[in-house]
Amino acid sequence: MSKTKSTITAQSADFLKVLDPKEVARVRAEYPLIKKNYNCAIKEVRTKLEVLNEDFELQHEHNPIHSMSSRVKTVDSIFEKCNRLGYKLENNEFLSNMRDIGGIRVICHYIEDIYTVAELLKQQPDIDVLVEKDYIKNAKPNGYRSLHLIVKVPVFFVDGAQELPVEVQIRTMAMDFWASLEHQLKYKSHGVIPEFIARELLECAEAITASDYRMQKIHSFLEQIEEDLTRV
Repeated sequence: MSKTKSTITAQSADFLKVLDPKEVARVRAEYPLIKKNYNCAIKEVRTKLEVLNEDFELQHEHNPIHSMSSRVKTVDSIFEKCNRLGYKLENNEFLSNMRDIGGIRVICHYIEDIYTVAELLKQQPDIDVLVEKDYIKNAKPNGYRSLHLIVKVPVFFVDGAQELPVEVQIRTMAMDFWASLEHQLKYKSHGVIPEFIARELLECAEAITASDYRMQKIHSFLEQIEEDLTRV
């Protein structure tokens, strides 16, 4: 979800050389407002998730969400992505194209919980799902697994409402463990992971996924026992 500060600074520095200094200065000056707006959008989505989690726990005696974290891209990270994808700073074009400036990571206990949380969020009447990518059923070639949603939510400010996009990544604790270590190893190897290490990481991802499904099976089995006992 993020890059190391030194990497971003180096990449964005090259990009800044070809930009109009006035545009760079303007975006930097406007960044506190941009950050505030996306922080507010994150709060809107996070509150929805917290309410859904609490209500689900009351109804089913199980909370699908283990924890959540969030972030707004730094201005240098925005510059780096603009450079990589060709987004322009002029007229804040990048704000229309970049849908992951604000992001929330949702960590769930079980794979089934991921889809429960996603469906509950998607059912909210003021949530508009722009993009959905299922990297659990269709893992990335390196083994990465997660469910990604880009949702648009209305945020009501003093001067009126704005609809802003927020990226929501939903994964299990095991998926997050793998993704965090893979991210760390990638930057330790300067972005180029040797082939034999890539194979090891892929095997680890597959082993972790197998464990996730086994834990889901155990959880479902225990739930069924509990349900059968309540009927007696």
